[in-house]
Amino acid sequence: MSNAKPIDLRSDTVTRPSPEMRRAMAEAEVGDDIFGDDPTVNRLQEEVARLLGKEAAIYLPSGSMANQTAIRSQTQPGDEIIVHGESHIYHYEGGAPAGLSGCSLRLLSGQRGLFDAAAVRAAVRPTDSHFPQSALIIVENTHNRGGGSLWSIEAIAEIRKVADEFALKMHLDGARLMNACVATGHSPPQYTRYFDTVSMCFSKGLGAPVGSAVAGSAQAIRRIHRYRKMFGGGMRQAGIIAAGALYAIEHNIERLAQDHANAKRLATALAAMPGVSIDLDAVETNIVFFDLSETQGEAKALCDTLHERGVWVLPVGPQRVRAVTHLDVSSDDIDRAIAVLRTVLA
Repeated sequence: MSNAKPIDLRSDTVTRPSPEMRRAMAEAEVGDDIFGDDPTVNRLQEEVARLLGKEAAIYLPSGSMANQTAIRSQTQPGDEIIVHGESHIYHYEGGAPAGLSGCSLRLLSGQRGLFDAAAVRAAVRPTDSHFPQSALIIVENTHNRGGGSLWSIEAIAEIRKVADEFALKMHLDGARLMNACVATGHSPPQYTRYFDTVSMCFSKGLGAPVGSAVAGSAQAIRRIHRYRKMFGGGMRQAGIIAAGALYAIEHNIERLAQDHANAKRLATALAAMPGVSIDLDAVETNIVFFDLSETQGEAKALCDTLHERGVWVLPVGPQRVRAVTHLDVSSDDIDRAIAVLRTVLA
């Protein structure tokens, strides 16, 4: 293996806090957040509410807890949630909608994690005691398993009309919402105005070590506060980690454009390599999926070889590989990764 620092493209969750972020965390003013008197947590929550155009916000330890407290606060056991079949809450949150909220999922299909208002309308259950009751629609933007795909505001607005017609709530899984905003030029409130609750993550592309937030009405956040405690997410002197999240939203949003440019450059290079299939139009943000022909072997074998040469990517299927750009991967790192990929795939 090369002595050079590995280029870790497995996920944008692998980022490490910068020296400036560490300094902000070390110097953070703290209190007891259970009592509501940690000033850094309070400032973060106020800033998130402002950023997302909502009345209030709450800091939570993880994106899964953010999504699940939002679900629990807007549903009852026996309800059904309308969501894409490739969504994060279905694949990667441990069956929590059923386990924590007693809800089933109505799974929609659609290219790259996207669906439309007609699909939602067709999925809404009749108000009949024989059926689970439709209660909540969840949109994921950008969509992880869709390759960082972007929702149009027009599509969301049409879904909101259906939600209002049937008195359904809407939640935005905005773990990578800032990627969507930077890629499209839309402000966060242009997206979030259609949703009752919105989650966002600080520990992915924004580069903080810990935490997510949910924003919504003051009433919704009071309910989520209760479920955060119930699910074990209450924290004490949390200002130390909240300071990292504050630093992230103050300094690391606009620079996401660099990650998007690096992903596009990597994808363009991959498209010219033998035995690689990639949809360049699908690389809209910082996530790159590519497929290997059988002549190149299986994805895991390629990833193992690349790992030995200091380029870390993730096999996500027998022939499919994922690479994710982030703030710990520079333009020079992308050049190195492309050179290694060319050598291995030649």
